[in-house]
Amino acid sequence: MIKKVKAGYKVVSEKGKNLGGPYKSKAAAQKRLRQVEFFKHRKG
Repeated sequence: MIKKVKAGYKVVSEKGKNLGGPYKSKAAAQKRLRQVEFFKHRKG
């Protein structure tokens, strides 16, 4: 999920672990979230 913080936007897991950020724009945070989801569901 993406959380708004003072420095911009952060990508955090459901348990609260930091997965990237802070990013200046929400679009950059969404791009990182897509990367995380891609590797999470990758087979092989």
